[in-house]
Amino acid sequence: MELSDPATPSTDAINRRKSGRTKQKPLLYQQDPNIPIVSNRSGKRKRAESIIVDANDVDNVDDSEEESITDESDGDPDEEELKEKRRTEAKAKTAPTRPPTKKPKKTPSTTTNLPMRPATNGVKKVSKPRKPRAKPRNDSIAETDEDGLFADIFFRGLDFDDVTAAWISRYNEHNANAMCEFVNFVLKCTGCNLKVDVHDIEDPDNVPSKISDLQDEYQAEKITDYPLISKARGNSFSRASMTAFVACLIESTHATGLLYEDLALIENIQVWVTTMSSSGIRPFRHTATVLALAMANAICDLVKEINNNTALTMKQRDGEKKKKSVNKERIAVFEAKVRNGEKRREMAEGWLRDVFDTVFIHRYRDVDPRIRVDCAAALGNWITTYPDFFFEGQYLRYLGWVLSDAASQTRTEVVKQLLKLYKSKDNVIRLRAFTDRFRPRMIEMAVQDSEPTIRASAIELLDSIREMGLLEPDDVDTIGKLIFDAEPRVRKAVTGFFAENINDVFVSTIEELGGEEGMDEILGEEVDDDFENPRKTWLKFKCIAEVLQSYDSGNADGEFSRPDAADAQTLVAEGSESRYSTAAQIICKGVPEARDWEVLAAYLLYDHSSSVQGNETDDPMAAFKAHCQLNEREERLLLEILNTSVKARLTEAIESEVEKKGKRTKARKDESRQIQETTALYLAQVIPRLLKKFGENPTTASAVLRLEHVLNLDIFQELRQDSTEYASLLDDINKQFLTHADHNVLAEASSALLHARAFEDLGEVTEGKLQELWDETVEDLRVQSNGAKDSRTIDLSNTTSRIANLASISDCSEIFEFTFLGSSEKPMKRKVTDILDELVAEHAVGEDLESDLLVTNGMKAMLFYYLWKARSLRAKIDAGEQIEDLPNYEPFSTTISTVMSSRSKLDDVRLTAIGTLLDLHALFATFRQVNLRPTSKSHDTNDVIDPSELVKEISPRAQDMISTTFLAAEKLFAKKSRRNLESPADDDPPDDPDSDPEDSSDEEDDDIEDEEEQLRRNHHKQHELLVAERRLCELTGKIILAVVGRVLDASGPKKGHFRKRLLRNKIKLGVNFKEVLGYLETPKTKKSPAPSRAKAKGAAKANEKENLGAKSKATVTEEDDDDEAENAEEAVEEGGEEDLRRKELAEDIVDDGSDARKERREEGEQEQQQQQEDEAEDDIMGD
Repeated sequence: MELSDPATPSTDAINRRKSGRTKQKPLLYQQDPNIPIVSNRSGKRKRAESIIVDANDVDNVDDSEEESITDESDGDPDEEELKEKRRTEAKAKTAPTRPPTKKPKKTPSTTTNLPMRPATNGVKKVSKPRKPRAKPRNDSIAETDEDGLFADIFFRGLDFDDVTAAWISRYNEHNANAMCEFVNFVLKCTGCNLKVDVHDIEDPDNVPSKISDLQDEYQAEKITDYPLISKARGNSFSRASMTAFVACLIESTHATGLLYEDLALIENIQVWVTTMSSSGIRPFRHTATVLALAMANAICDLVKEINNNTALTMKQRDGEKKKKSVNKERIAVFEAKVRNGEKRREMAEGWLRDVFDTVFIHRYRDVDPRIRVDCAAALGNWITTYPDFFFEGQYLRYLGWVLSDAASQTRTEVVKQLLKLYKSKDNVIRLRAFTDRFRPRMIEMAVQDSEPTIRASAIELLDSIREMGLLEPDDVDTIGKLIFDAEPRVRKAVTGFFAENINDVFVSTIEELGGEEGMDEILGEEVDDDFENPRKTWLKFKCIAEVLQSYDSGNADGEFSRPDAADAQTLVAEGSESRYSTAAQIICKGVPEARDWEVLAAYLLYDHSSSVQGNETDDPMAAFKAHCQLNEREERLLLEILNTSVKARLTEAIESEVEKKGKRTKARKDESRQIQETTALYLAQVIPRLLKKFGENPTTASAVLRLEHVLNLDIFQELRQDSTEYASLLDDINKQFLTHADHNVLAEASSALLHARAFEDLGEVTEGKLQELWDETVEDLRVQSNGAKDSRTIDLSNTTSRIANLASISDCSEIFEFTFLGSSEKPMKRKVTDILDELVAEHAVGEDLESDLLVTNGMKAMLFYYLWKARSLRAKIDAGEQIEDLPNYEPFSTTISTVMSSRSKLDDVRLTAIGTLLDLHALFATFRQVNLRPTSKSHDTNDVIDPSELVKEISPRAQDMISTTFLAAEKLFAKKSRRNLESPADDDPPDDPDSDPEDSSDEEDDDIEDEEEQLRRNHHKQHELLVAERRLCELTGKIILAVVGRVLDASGPKKGHFRKRLLRNKIKLGVNFKEVLGYLETPKTKKSPAPSRAKAKGAAKANEKENLGAKSKATVTEEDDDDEAENAEEAVEEGGEEDLRRKELAEDIVDDGSDARKERREEGEQEQQQQQEDEAEDDIMGD
């Protein structure tokens, strides 16, 4: 039975109220100290309580209850009740726009004393003013009126403390209703509009069944998205707000003591949340897991606070006990607080253990990676927040297990959490066992993980483990070798690890030589500008070289050199740097001493051979120099670092001119200029000395020659330095060019000479040195070509290689056309072009590697010659000068065909020959559009040389060889990549099974037990696959240029065969091959501009027909037909003569009076039109 107000004059009412008071025992109200007494001036305590009743409590009252209350209190109200009723109605009328949701603000703030549950008549009286709630409001809020918590948090934007205080107040009034409201809030957060009622709350044993019914109804709605992961616009849900509210609720119930006094509160929440976390549908499971983890996070914070307060109380108690006059009452109070704190801590730990056992253990391996990420993040937070409980092996092992998670985001989160633990050195003891168990997995992630970001994070984690001293020496070397990794992010991440490793080695070396003080006594004070004397930095360079050498011990010495780009068996990315250059960049960033390139250059130039006569010596300085002595491989590594260091110094100087805001200051500019000048002068002095010491070895010589590329010769000239010093530098470069046959040295020397030619002020000196090179090289070619065949092959191969490199940087037209006097054996006068052509034809068959290099370099040199000739011819045409003659490349084309026929299908030399032939004909196809006018010297049109005569189609025999090679390259790549090709057409040449290229990848590797051998073979297969793809794409690209230039596949009975054959397997051989073929297909347009004008004319004539009348219709129609025919001729047909002429791939029609030529053009146009029709049909059927 409900309670009513005791103050009433009605006798019947008094009797009823007395009966109610007897049953409710009002004495309990006076004895309860936790319930505040709220009264007004008139002494109506019950009235005051009715005023502060929450409006939400009024809404929660059921209509049936209101009717029963009204029936029970059907007596006449007294005067005070009538006044109160009129006062309430007046307030409702004066402020109709005030929503009843504002009434919770009148409730007292949450304290340790909870408000008393109001009486029945108070609820009845306040429940009258309901009309303001019926006013229209925002639709989103109106939809959530029944879910008060959800609306307050996500729509109304109320403060979490206010919402929590109101909910606690409602919980104290009716705990089942409040718990029902909380559970419905959780359901609403899952995106479920279904609800539970009070009966479901009062029956906790039926929770699993109820959740099962809810999820069945939820699945019936087929909802694929839920608020926690939804990215839809207008979604007001916030995960941060949800977790913050839960944390605030835990904190508020802790502050009021409700969390510990009413155990049913946390138990009911755990029952519902835990059951939902094991649901079969993801929205329930994910949302409940996030809520449970958030609750555990909040409880960890509370336990931390409880422990701090308990420790403070114990300190106060101990201090009180030490006083002379001990206050036993105060000590008793402290003891009670300590016991209370211990009790609360034990209860909180029990709740944490329940969450871990019922939620985390099942969800850390959930099928959804997002849930696994949340669990990993929560466990890491628990360990850092409450280490006394969670920083144990039984909990840490879960983080170690998740390191092997399949999802990258989960592995990333675990590494992030572990990194927080390893940052603190105080955790060394606790993490030792965990590290020993899971260190191999961490190293595996750093070396072999598929995600570069995870690899970088794992390296950072291992660096922290190394600082703790928990990393083995072998593990340090394994991570240090990643400085040669191909992934830039991994190399950047290993910078600090490698630098600290170098510092550790350096410190140990210093200790071996007597320590810091002993080294200072031996070396004395260092002078900044004196780079020649020994210093401690030399030891740092020695440590770097030793470590790099140990990391790269498995590679051959030849890997210091760049592979030859002309070798078809190697892969060279143009413009890329070697692995040692990329490693040197990391070293210069991580080790500050590596940026002192002057000291490094002096260290390399120092003569260590005379430092120590024997292994044993008593001289500390001699021992120091002996320890700094470098071997050949270490010198190569330090030369790479020297190159990178010089580039870094100049780059920093240029970048320092500009401030962060993009402004240049005079001081910064002067400082940058000073650094550049000093670097250029010192570098010009160092390079000749380095070449003198390291010039004999091709690897070190090429590294020193690269230093000339960064030398700013403009500064060298502005400072008015003696040109003899610059000429001496060029002499040293020429010496390296003439004495080495290594392709890397020749390439670097050629690049150095090309860099020197770019500066006009020193151009006269450079051209003179370059001419000396030409004279000596050509003379060697003349002499060697007249020698015996058996003894001259190697020399001729080296000489042709030098000629090819020189021809790539300077115009060789005059030199190649210079006529030599014949010898006694060959009295006939010859040119360089004749000699090279003879050498290529003579060694076409190929007997050894030197013959192959001779043929390859000879063809390359001849191709450069024709490139320079075409450039000169184009310059004359543009300038309007008279053309005396045209280059004749037919003999060279015939020689190339001879080389092609002498080699197998996929021979490297044959591929080079095919590429040279295609480039040669495509080069002169660019002169198809050239029209010359008679010059002032010759007015006769017949005297004008037509450059279009250079356009010549490749011979049918050569086209057949090109087609055969393409088919072989296509088949080899398809075989290595395990792809299926389209069936051959009827007009394709028959396949020769005996001529198919061998595929080493077909060998069975099942019997290989050695893992390293299996890995090596896998790498070899991958290399062969990439080489095969590069061959196919390069060959296809050159064929396409020839087809588009109409020097291949342009006439004859097989016209159009190449185009169709290239496009047959377009979608079968990968993306790269498809992109290359994209240049063969021109974009198709619906209509050309000419037909558009025709439509306009047709529309105009249609208007004229309407004006002329029926009499002139026949005439107008005939005129229209004529116009349409003319417009059709004006329209540019795609792929037609005019289209190719506009693309400069077809020659202009010149009326030379030749009927045969006109007939050929007409036939060509008809064939082209038929080809376009056939292609259109192929496109329709194929697509």
